[in-house]
Amino acid sequence: MNNYNPNIHHRKSIRLKGYDYSRAGLYFITICVKDRECLFGEIVDGKMILNDAGKLVENEWLNIIVRFPNVQLHQHIVMPNHFHTIMEITVGATLVVAHDNIVA
Repeated sequence: MNNYNPNIHHRKSIRLKGYDYSRAGLYFITICVKDRECLFGEIVDGKMILNDAGKLVENEWLNIIVRFPNVQLHQHIVMPNHFHTIMEITVGATLVVAHDNIVA
């Protein structure tokens, strides 16, 4: 059962107008699964148990520093239908990626 209604649950953007989010700093990031489907695992006895998709998300996140060496990873957690992390962009970093590296 899906109780999500975008007309009710829509969140107003809290992004700062005109701020360059590629600048150095700490960023709290949340990424949600489409339609909030629980695709990454389940919580059992209060502990998150990752399935293969959840392990893939975590592994890819931990390896992001290979592609972006000026990024430092802090805390993260994969939940059944979303992912939270704190990422730091260090001075001189760039998050620009060539379009030919994107895989859909």
